[in-house]
Amino acid sequence: MSKRNSQSAKTAARERLRIEREREAKRAKTRRQIIVVASVVGVLAAAGGIGYAMVQANKPSHWESLTDAKVVAPANTSGTNGTTVVIGKDSAKKTLKLYEDPRCPVCASFEQTVGSTVDKGVEDGKYKLQFVGGTFLDGDQMKKNEIGPNGEGSKNAMSAMGAALNVSPEAFLEYKTALYSAKFHPLESDDKFKDDDYLIEVANTVPALKNNAKFENAVKKGTYDAWALQMSKTFDTNKDGVTGTPSLVMDGKILEKSDANQPWTADEFNKVVDAALKG
Repeated sequence: MSKRNSQSAKTAARERLRIEREREAKRAKTRRQIIVVASVVGVLAAAGGIGYAMVQANKPSHWESLTDAKVVAPANTSGTNGTTVVIGKDSAKKTLKLYEDPRCPVCASFEQTVGSTVDKGVEDGKYKLQFVGGTFLDGDQMKKNEIGPNGEGSKNAMSAMGAALNVSPEAFLEYKTALYSAKFHPLESDDKFKDDDYLIEVANTVPALKNNAKFENAVKKGTYDAWALQMSKTFDTNKDGVTGTPSLVMDGKILEKSDANQPWTADEFNKVVDAALKG
């Protein structure tokens, strides 16, 4: 090989090496740019995710958003926001107030033992029945517009009871009986009433509510959710001195059992109520 050819070959080799180095440098630069862009996107995404999570965390819950919402009151109610629920004959001279919480196990025991006796007194015209519902077992303090951390079952069941009341007073009483029954009433620790499908399952044992599309839509859409909270506030702000459930009040006086440590019985109920009716 001539000296000239040898020099040309070396020059060509150096040129190819230069070009390859430039290509590699470009590829490395591109990789760095991709990494930087990806890192920026990742940071922005993380920041956005954190921001979204913070927004969601600070977003009021469904029930919290209803504490000051416009109330749709069920039929067969009266008073402010429809929170006065009185059932019975106009001829009845006195009204028995019954304070209950849907999740209350003692209320369930009362209803299973005395509920039919209470309803018979209404049917016989001995007294009207005024229902006042609380949701304190959910941890709610509606006097302060505070939704509690202990569940949703009391509120949700109260809303469903409003949907039953909208059908008729009789449907309301029958549904209340079913909710408190031994078959359907859950343990206090089981927030089963938060499930709309379960509330509808219970309702299907009540003839007037069975496969009742209007009732079911009201339960699923939460038509009476805001009403349930206002009913709970009525409980929290009562002037009768009631702080627990079940409680019976007539003429502004809490009716007491002869033995506070014993559960209500039908005989005890009749004795106490009859005395109040004469008072």
